[in-house]
Amino acid sequence: MPLIRSLRSAARRVQRRPRRVDLSHPARSPLGSAVVNCVVYRDGVRQLGDCTPDEAVRKIRRSGGFVWMGLYEPTQEEFAGITELFGLHPLAVEDSVHAHQRPKVERYDGTLFTVLKTVAYVTHERLTTTSEIVSTGEIMVFTGPDFVITVRHGGHSSLGPMREELEGRPDHLALGPMAVLHAIVDHVVDQYLDVTDSVQDDVDAVEIEVFSPTGTRGTDAGRIYQLKRELLELKRAVSPLVRPLQLLVERAYEPVDPEIRRYFRDVGDHLSKANEQINAFDELLNSILQANIAQVTVAQNEDMRKITAWAAIIAVPTLISGIYGMNFDHMPELHWLYGYPIVVAVMVTACLLIHRGFRRNGWL
Repeated sequence: MPLIRSLRSAARRVQRRPRRVDLSHPARSPLGSAVVNCVVYRDGVRQLGDCTPDEAVRKIRRSGGFVWMGLYEPTQEEFAGITELFGLHPLAVEDSVHAHQRPKVERYDGTLFTVLKTVAYVTHERLTTTSEIVSTGEIMVFTGPDFVITVRHGGHSSLGPMREELEGRPDHLALGPMAVLHAIVDHVVDQYLDVTDSVQDDVDAVEIEVFSPTGTRGTDAGRIYQLKRELLELKRAVSPLVRPLQLLVERAYEPVDPEIRRYFRDVGDHLSKANEQINAFDELLNSILQANIAQVTVAQNEDMRKITAWAAIIAVPTLISGIYGMNFDHMPELHWLYGYPIVVAVMVTACLLIHRGFRRNGWL
């Protein structure tokens, strides 16, 4: 398992930018507008051919195994028959239909209802004040003794590749529906790690721009705020899942097999790593924002000092010329032969002395 996960993570790093897949297309939903597929598994092996939900329930109740049904953005009417067939709780069904739920794990009688936030990194050439960096969706999972129902919202995070990979491990799939739940959670958490790696590139780019000695003075603070907003979107998907995943490991939910708990513990470690990275990015962006504000303040102070210095220099000839511009009959030096050049020389000398003083103090 670690080898497979490492190879999968390496492949995702090479192809980091997720490709949007529209599963609402009829060709991807042969069983209806919402049901993407409905497959029966027995002893970890996929039984040939898709079937309707009614047929799947009859098969597993007669011969054992479990059914895995995938739905894409179903309506309340489309979910009505499935709710009655599998005995799902109305509150959980309402949450799965309307989406926009907080990540959580809840138990309704013998069924676990899990809400997961999916994330995808949105490619962009350059970070702007309106750049979308993180795109989110949702996956709801109903896990019962003999069924798994996944409800997906959003245009990314297709479960098809994950299902194919899981079907290549029949020994793990034979552990039952909770093994499917683990695979889905593991898939989503791996996406968290991939997205945090991509977001780190944006954080590093902003950090370099702010602190580079050759960079532009005063990076636009709006871009940093935008990055913080997108990071908050990622944090809302990751952080709330930490506690529910701990409950799955700490025997709070009895249907979880002890063997599966070990796998959930490994996923919990990865989730903690992603959560710690996001918190570190948030703290770093706070420091970058404060440094940027400090740079802008220093630059403004420097500009004000230059303006003040030049104003002081110009004040000397202004003062002298203003005095000699007064209309008095009896003023000294008005009738001297060298009065005018002497006054000009005095003004130039005073300006040069003041300029030299400001240069020495670093104001110019």
